[in-house]
Amino acid sequence: MNITQITIIGIVAVLLAIQFKNKNQEYGMYISLATAIIIFYFAVDKLDVIVETINGIQNNITISNLYIDILLKIIGIAYIAEFGSQLCKDAGYSAIASQIEIVGKLSILFVSLPILLSVIDTITLFL
Repeated sequence: MNITQITIIGIVAVLLAIQFKNKNQEYGMYISLATAIIIFYFAVDKLDVIVETINGIQNNITISNLYIDILLKIIGIAYIAEFGSQLCKDAGYSAIASQIEIVGKLSILFVSLPILLSVIDTITLFL
């Protein structure tokens, strides 16, 4: 599914949610959530191509599998945290959205610690 079709799905969902905004706000939220999940499904479908491309690059360049795995984890954490945060913001729960963002950033820092330690070891070898 291309970006035009996904955009049309999003616009139609927003127009439907607006219809329910005044009378039954919960239906608008359900429409928004369902649409977000559908769009996220199509985004995940494109991740297969990205993973295959990264694996192709890894085969041509000698990079440790550890670094590729960490890179993919970081990308996954960032997208999932952003998705959850935006859903919470749309529902009016910005405090929870902020907490999701903070935990996402801390998770990325935690996952990337082996790379940070490797960079520090490399720098100390040069000094």
